Amino acid sequence: MNSEMLKEGIFNLNTRRFGSVAEVMIRRLCQLGRSKNQFHDLYDDMANHRVEVKFSTVRRTNSRKITEDSVLTCISDELSSNREIKFDEWMQSQFDCNIQQVKRDQFEVLYYGLFFNDKVAIFRIKSDEIGSQIYYSDKQHKGNEGEGQFHLNEKTLQIHLDNYLYKILTYEELFQLLV
Repeated sequence: MNSEMLKEGIFNLNTRRFGSVAEVMIRRLCQLGRSKNQFHDLYDDMANHRVEVKFSTVRRTNSRKITEDSVLTCISDELSSNREIKFDEWMQSQFDCNIQQVKRDQFEVLYYGLFFNDKVAIFRIKSDEIGSQIYYSDKQHKGNEGEGQFHLNEKTLQIHLDNYLYKILTYEELFQLLV
């Protein structure tokens, strides 16, 4: 295993396993403890804070809509396309990463971020800071009270970089953290 294999593997993990990798990364990076219950991911014993972890991989938006007529072509296109985006290309790329199922009353601190092709951008925000300034919406699903989402994309990422950036890791640094 090396840092390139690590990155490739991360981009190929299914959602739950990907989330577990992000949790291990944040636990080690921030020296946090395990969760106290199933409603948050980690625990900060020093600050007595419940911690939630939400990450996404960054990929170019695929412009072709999947329809009954295009479904096989769209699947085939995915085999040959590399839609990963490098960190320094984010302003010129169309992407949309949804940080969802955010239940602000279940944690005090949210670590969230983006796995780019070459770097991992990690952000930190307090639950009471999550609001309209990051385009948070509590209208994620009909009937889901107390749960919302916000999007990281080429239009909103600068807000997060300016106000909530915690750290940027290379895949080599991430590899060393996980060894």
